[in-house]
Amino acid sequence: MDPKSQRVKLNDGHFIPALGFGTGAPSEVPKSEAVEATKFAIEAGFRHIDSAHAYQNEEQVGQAIRSKIADGTVKREDIFYTSKVWSTSLRPELVRPALEQSLKNLQLDYVDLYIIHQPVALVPGETLFPTDENGRPMFDSVDLCRTWEALEKCKDAGLTKSIGVSNFNHKQLEKILNKPGLKYKPVCNQVECHPYLNQSKLLEFCKSHDIVLVAYGALGAQRTLQWVNPNLPFLLEDPVLSAIAKKHKQTPALVALRYQIQRGVVVLAKSYNKKRIKENIQVFDFELTLEDMKAIDGLNSNIRYYDFQQAVDHPEYPYSEEY
Repeated sequence: MDPKSQRVKLNDGHFIPALGFGTGAPSEVPKSEAVEATKFAIEAGFRHIDSAHAYQNEEQVGQAIRSKIADGTVKREDIFYTSKVWSTSLRPELVRPALEQSLKNLQLDYVDLYIIHQPVALVPGETLFPTDENGRPMFDSVDLCRTWEALEKCKDAGLTKSIGVSNFNHKQLEKILNKPGLKYKPVCNQVECHPYLNQSKLLEFCKSHDIVLVAYGALGAQRTLQWVNPNLPFLLEDPVLSAIAKKHKQTPALVALRYQIQRGVVVLAKSYNKKRIKENIQVFDFELTLEDMKAIDGLNSNIRYYDFQQAVDHPEYPYSEEY
């Protein structure tokens, strides 16, 4: 099946491709490889590209997108590009300048989706993770409803087509949905989501409000990441996933991606390996049975690879809630 035609309708009328290419943070994927990998992903058929100011690679990713437009592979409107406003720019007056900076780095006129990277605000400044002399994060106190209004203005100004959130729990989403004078609902909530953390309650909540769940960390996490607990089980070695993969003559990674597609979840696949980039686009070439889906549902064990423990004391820390 043509991956470009598999899209999900957002509550504002725009469409998001069901499979996205995750460009990832520089600690996960070297910045120098971002141009080549993104170009290759577009050539392989990816049309949804996910990045963020905090990944420090928007210049490279923008260069790749522009070069694939210039050589006629795609038109700008074929590409769905997501950026994120980082925690140091959540004060309402800093949101638009942050988006304008991303657009300048990308050298694009607009992004397709602009989302709040996570609800924990940090003190404004050049540093992505400001810390005090004891190495503790320097938190900021921001009303996320005001941040949201600033995002609404960015949409009205045409700088982004759609607006959403990331790493929000259902109470934080509710706060925005119930905000007096809400102009636009978030179109999505991008969260860590995989068979070990399947987010079924949050997914149900989002669906009931016509909010799309976008899954990051869909293949688990690399063991090498400094913020990932190295003692957690490695998702892609799971025997249940491996058995289902074998049965379908697919890889465990493809089964984990397909699982999300069949639940109506938009899924990001992060890999800079050309063989795997090509493989991931094959997620549309097979289907899991109801039994497969149930077996994968049964793997849920609330294992969170990206738990952002450093922010556990912040009042907006999202993971103290069950979902």
